Amino acid sequence: MTTNAMSQNISTRIEQSILYITITRENKLNALNIQTLKDIKEAVLAIYDNHEVKGVILTGAGQKAFAAGADISEFANFNVEEGTRMSAEGHAVLNAIEKCPKPVIAAVNGFALGGGNELAMACHIRVAAENAKFGQPEVNLGITPGYAGTQRLAQLIGKGRALEFLMTADIMNAQDAYRMGLVNHIVPQDQLISKCEDILSKIKNKSPLAIASVIRCVNAHYEKKLDGNNVEINEFGNFFGSEDFKEGTQAFMEKRAADFKGK
Repeated sequence: MTTNAMSQNISTRIEQSILYITITRENKLNALNIQTLKDIKEAVLAIYDNHEVKGVILTGAGQKAFAAGADISEFANFNVEEGTRMSAEGHAVLNAIEKCPKPVIAAVNGFALGGGNELAMACHIRVAAENAKFGQPEVNLGITPGYAGTQRLAQLIGKGRALEFLMTADIMNAQDAYRMGLVNHIVPQDQLISKCEDILSKIKNKSPLAIASVIRCVNAHYEKKLDGNNVEINEFGNFFGSEDFKEGTQAFMEKRAADFKGK
């Protein structure tokens, strides 16, 4: 089944159980205005309970940019209250991606700067084209990252490297991003989407319940209100009442491929 939809800011399609989200503001290097973030959030939330969708690939139109930051013209004249609200809303959008029960892969096809890098970091896996560039240049504007960039960057590359990166506003190429653990893979531009599809092809046949649980358990490690070990213990125990567990163990003993139903 193929389903297509388009707003002024993004296009979406579902094909072979994958939701493709493309930011379509190519003439603005796919800069993230507030409405674009809302559109992305809506598209992701819509597949939380859609059992036909097994994963998401998020990218930007063209070959120059994944998302070259926030749209500065939108917030240049904001006051304190407006700036705080903008940050809180951005956090909510990226949290929706991070907590998505389906794997979300960022296909980084060029610049991922500021909010664009924050968007990529909220995804579960990042695949970079060879021309990808990463940066958090907010200090050049006299501000900090506002969409959890200070938090997720430290989680991914470590505190010391994150602090240097955030304070110098240096731009990181794909090779350095891979070396530091910011991205999982580097591929030629023309292989970017197919690499993401290859990763999801390995995941799609696994138990949807188990995949969603893995995401919850790993996320729990970074949530102060949760004990990740206790979350894992409870998640593990709950599987013993699931049909997927019975199917998976039976298939293993019968030396056949499991047919998971997500129940």
